[in-house]
Amino acid sequence: MFLLDARTARATWTVLVFAVGIALVWLLRDVLLLFAFSLFFAYLIFPLVRVVERGPGVGSRRALAIGVVYLGLLVGLGTAAASIVPRLTREVAGLAQRLPEMSQQIESGQIVGHVLPVPGWGDERGRQLERLVRLYAPQIVGYAQQAAAGLLRWLSGAWVIVLIPVFAFFILRDAERAAGGIEALIENPAHRRLWYDIADDVNRLFGEYVRALIILSVITFVVWSLLFFLTGVPYALVLAAIGGGLEFIPVLGPLAGGVIVVSVALFSGYPHPWLLAAFILGWRLVQDYVTSPSVMGRGIELHPALVIFGVIAGGEIAGPAGMFLSVPVIAALRVVWRRLRAFRQAPPPADSHRLGAEAARERRGPRP
Repeated sequence: MFLLDARTARATWTVLVFAVGIALVWLLRDVLLLFAFSLFFAYLIFPLVRVVERGPGVGSRRALAIGVVYLGLLVGLGTAAASIVPRLTREVAGLAQRLPEMSQQIESGQIVGHVLPVPGWGDERGRQLERLVRLYAPQIVGYAQQAAAGLLRWLSGAWVIVLIPVFAFFILRDAERAAGGIEALIENPAHRRLWYDIADDVNRLFGEYVRALIILSVITFVVWSLLFFLTGVPYALVLAAIGGGLEFIPVLGPLAGGVIVVSVALFSGYPHPWLLAAFILGWRLVQDYVTSPSVMGRGIELHPALVIFGVIAGGEIAGPAGMFLSVPVIAALRVVWRRLRAFRQAPPPADSHRLGAEAARERRGPRP
């Protein structure tokens, strides 16, 4: 009878467990994405909940504080929608009417002569560039149409967005008790301390990442809106909203936003498209090297190649949502790996009971 030795059996069992875990994650990816966005929303409003919770008349009643924050958000969003949505709707309708004309200009190669005149180029060079554009334009338009169709399919299932604040409510209300219950199940004080350190690091990382994304998005929307209005860029509010929204997708999102803005300006007859492109390039440098280091936590710093790989892999797995969640997932896995490596390399504690007591005393407030 064929038997495996103990070491081989443990390795085989570990591989099987990981394989089953990956399969379950793939099968439940839609539910996990819903939970991830609920967690993101919980981190987003948690500072407001803490402020309201400390106010008069609320005390420490977490559920009441969450309800007050939800009500305030509804009122604020309704007021903003009443002032912005009408203009935004008009600009979106106008841009949608011009899309067929833009697509026809690309496919026919007319973009070279009418939209992209290059001073100093002769007629022969212009005709060569026009033939080149006409040759590859159908493939480019096809890829763009596929991307737009994929985005629309994803949005068609976005009705579950109504469940995000519901799950976020329970996360905010019960996260502290859930974390305490998990910690109570761990009998070994050293392992309990490891769990506490990992949970605390991941909690801090997610909080810093969510706040940084909101700040970057709002700054981009405000600056682009003001500049586009002052310089007469067409569809200013729509383009600023696209740029601000794409800040949530690392690396590829800002790049796509810049390409969209310059392309729409070119096709709309804006007289200074290259100055606009220079501004967007300069703004990207400011965001990447000034704003982001100021608002991002140290735990989120990742190698650019790893970020690009994660964004592409996330897009293949779960579309735009996967691209959005790729960076925090990779950063969290790195935090867990560092803590586990430090735990394995650390000498055994002299007083495990003292470590358990210190971990219990160091608990700092509720985690969303």
